[in-house]
Amino acid sequence: MKKNLMLIIAPVVLLLLMVSFGYNLANETPAVKTTIVQVNEKHEATAKTEDKWVSMQRTTRSGGDYSTAESQEIIDYAMTLLGSPYEFAGITPSGFDCSGFVTHVFDNYNIAVPHSSALQAKEGVAVAKEEAAPGDLVIFTGTNENERTPGHVGIVISEPGDTISFVHSSSNGGVKISKVQGTRYDVRFLEVRRVL
Repeated sequence: MKKNLMLIIAPVVLLLLMVSFGYNLANETPAVKTTIVQVNEKHEATAKTEDKWVSMQRTTRSGGDYSTAESQEIIDYAMTLLGSPYEFAGITPSGFDCSGFVTHVFDNYNIAVPHSSALQAKEGVAVAKEEAAPGDLVIFTGTNENERTPGHVGIVISEPGDTISFVHSSSNGGVKISKVQGTRYDVRFLEVRRVL
């Protein structure tokens, strides 16, 4: 009983100590945002267990660590969906729209991302275009690039400094890989959002 109690209390105490001692000091640690990680009753981090969950906080990746295991898993899963057809408002492998594809992929890893490109453009934190990293969201206008509001979204698969490549569900071909630079997506580009 005491061992189980300690397993419950230890993560909470650690979190409180980190907060009270200023763990996120300016220039000491990269800026972070809080997200939710789910931990089962046995206190083991899991991705897909049906056990009862308790919520604990973790910080998002930032700084120079671009390729994390989590971002690579997300990209690997997204790539298994290549060729899935486009379907307006679709959110399953039988058919996706752009935001439905992103929502589905992240939901597979218990990361809540809304099913709307306009709302996805408000998720996470903004990242400079040249710092776009695997797992980031890349936000574009709709097909009318003169209307500078979010209308399309994809998941970055390239490393920072490279030509931005992303996987997305397009009305022209379903789930596929495209590049930003040297294409119409360059004109439609709005921003990059980091949600991991």
